Amino acid sequence: MSFIWVGMLGGISFLEAPLKFRAPGITLGLGLGIGRLVFQVMNMVEIVFAVILAATFLIARRDRGLPFYLFVGVAVLLALQTFWLLPELDIRAEMVIRGESPPGSNTHIVYIVFELLKILTLLVMGILISKRSFNAPDR
Repeated sequence: MSFIWVGMLGGISFLEAPLKFRAPGITLGLGLGIGRLVFQVMNMVEIVFAVILAATFLIARRDRGLPFYLFVGVAVLLALQTFWLLPELDIRAEMVIRGESPPGSNTHIVYIVFELLKILTLLVMGILISKRSFNAPDR
């Protein structure tokens, strides 16, 4: 599950998002409108992934160790994005779409840093879980 999540983050956040602004005929307002929709849906999918992983950790009932704490870190980042960064970015995008100029902000950079941290954390978590699965004694 963590590797699927990583693929989605990489594909949307670091391929689709910047490339859509290079497409012919895409204005800043149109690109932001598309981006708002894509990132709202992506956020919902990420929440579903987080719930599935949380349930998996609860059901597994063995020593959770580092992968569990990495998941908690990802969940905290996701919560911060969901309840702080995305709403703030949405307000800024709406201002641009209306033709206004929002005041300067580092919110977008913070969001990108959070995406990178989630990708790295999910990769490490997935690798650790995979190693545990391969090294687990047969039952």
